[in-house]
Amino acid sequence: MIRLAFGAMFATFLALCAGCAGSPPQTALRGTGDLGIVIERATGRVQVVDTTARKSLSRIEGLGDLSHASAVYSRDGRYAYVFGRDGGLTKIDLLAGRIDRRVMQAGNSIGGAISQDGKLVIAQNYEPGGIKIFDAATLELLSDVPSVYGSEGKRSKVVGLADVPGNRVAYALFDAGEIWIVDLADPRKPAVTKFKDVGRQPYDGLVTPDGRHYLAGLFGEDGVAMVDLWRPELGARRILSGYGRGEEKLPVYKMPHLRGWAVAGRNAYLPAIGRHEVLVVDTSTWQEVGRIPVKGQPVFVMARPDGRQVWVNFAFPDNGWVQVIDTLAGGVVKTLEPGKAVLHLEFTPRGENVWISARDDHRVSIYDTASFALLGKIDADSPSGIFFTSRAARTGF
Repeated sequence: MIRLAFGAMFATFLALCAGCAGSPPQTALRGTGDLGIVIERATGRVQVVDTTARKSLSRIEGLGDLSHASAVYSRDGRYAYVFGRDGGLTKIDLLAGRIDRRVMQAGNSIGGAISQDGKLVIAQNYEPGGIKIFDAATLELLSDVPSVYGSEGKRSKVVGLADVPGNRVAYALFDAGEIWIVDLADPRKPAVTKFKDVGRQPYDGLVTPDGRHYLAGLFGEDGVAMVDLWRPELGARRILSGYGRGEEKLPVYKMPHLRGWAVAGRNAYLPAIGRHEVLVVDTSTWQEVGRIPVKGQPVFVMARPDGRQVWVNFAFPDNGWVQVIDTLAGGVVKTLEPGKAVLHLEFTPRGENVWISARDDHRVSIYDTASFALLGKIDADSPSGIFFTSRAARTGF
């Protein structure tokens, strides 16, 4: 009897172990390094995609107004934090394919960031103006930093929010012409450093890949404001002032998105506002060293991870095209037509493929960056932003 009982228990143990070795019943055991999301802006949902298999895995509904949505990732790449235009902040679980938490935190929001240590999520807001700091695990509101400026106590739209080293964030105040850096060492009592009179209407910003410089493009004048984060006591300085001096200004059909500014080798490749050019800037001197003519007004200017190529999309009426710049040759080497109303592009982590959204053709096209061959398409309802989990390991993304 003892032997029979022991045998039954052993068989049960083996069966349980076999179950442990297999996949969980609802979520397959897998990593997150080749996952990402595609924003479906018209329907308030996202697709979870697999960049290795080049396919869609799931759709997640209920994210509100995604007409200007962006996303950042948790350090482990499992959770995406999606910032909606309606002020919604949604934490989604990529592996479970569902919303984990969601809060309505503002009236009009256009983006956000995650802190260097991954513990804080920060939203930037047009309305009421300022940033809000949340616990990344629970989305508990920890503090609110209103963007108050001037003697009348007005609030400015916040743009260009990015994480910077030292568990800080940097951003620009569009209406005030200021850049603020906020230290998050105590997230309930953030410390703010303000740089005033940086230029007219800073409209977006970026951090260089080494985390040293924060740059804000200026819409109200030709130029860029820059802060050296290693030496903030030097204040903000102006670079590229008057790059369009003496030339008639063109109407701006779509604001460039400077988070896509490309830094490749020692040069940065920047969209010239309202012009059919990409500016080439030496990052050791921050002086312009060249201009590359392109098909239209650049919106995103993004470098392949190795820096050999820079891919550019355009504002209306040229928004059905994408051009590829070879940084060694110093000019355009390929022109592609991925679809109507190209809004965004994203490289796979090592740059062998690029995914491009075409809103009006309701598809995402996937290209080989070496041969420019079209590798596949994914159907999506008015796709816009594409965000891969490799962003979790990048400063300023």
